[in-house]
Amino acid sequence: MTNTNEAPKPHILIVDDDSEIRDLLSRFLSKHDFRVSTAKDGREMRQAMTDWSIDLLVLDLMMPGEDGLNVCRQVRGESNIPIIMLTAMGEEVDRIIGLEVGADDYMAKPFNPRELAARIKAVLRRSSASAALESADGRPDKFVFANLVLDSVTRTLRRGEESIALTAGEYDLLIAFVDHPRRVLNRDQLLDMARGRAAIPFDRSIDVQVGRLRRKIEPDPKNPILIKTVRGGGYMFTPEVQAA
Repeated sequence: MTNTNEAPKPHILIVDDDSEIRDLLSRFLSKHDFRVSTAKDGREMRQAMTDWSIDLLVLDLMMPGEDGLNVCRQVRGESNIPIIMLTAMGEEVDRIIGLEVGADDYMAKPFNPRELAARIKAVLRRSSASAALESADGRPDKFVFANLVLDSVTRTLRRGEESIALTAGEYDLLIAFVDHPRRVLNRDQLLDMARGRAAIPFDRSIDVQVGRLRRKIEPDPKNPILIKTVRGGGYMFTPEVQAA
């Protein structure tokens, strides 16, 4: 008999032009409590996302034709779905580019499937379970600042009628700022508050996420007034924050 109270398995979409990698990850993740679908390119990925409710994308960076960066950029413009990017490149600059276009995490090939499974679980926890934890911890449902409203229940940010899409990493970083307004937070503190040190592959990712967040909330991202850089210290969130 099926247990109707059992939580549905997270649905993972693997997007990679390498059929061996698709098959390997599909078999491995299916054995570890995930539902898995695969796509060989951006076209098949978009069709899969139309046909099914996908919880997380595992996206290859280097694909023929439409590359993973372009696909990631397009998905992020339309959805907050978590994205883990895979690539054969291991240079820090490639990781930074991946985060800049909206990936939530990054793994370089070759990789251990067990580590990927662990990363998937960590990203899913950050993007979904934290909403319930925030409510249990007594966090206000909404924060109002600088003509913006951040909803900690739905994990959405609005400016009037406009909805501003946030990645899981951007949301976690913004929550860290609104929880500690007008206080200097160094990179180590932000690493611990926003995503947890174990999930961050390198400290520059905080600077990347701050840059992305500024482009979404600042009137002029080149001259930020909401998230100020403190020389030798870190960052300060300057607006007055009100709970709603």
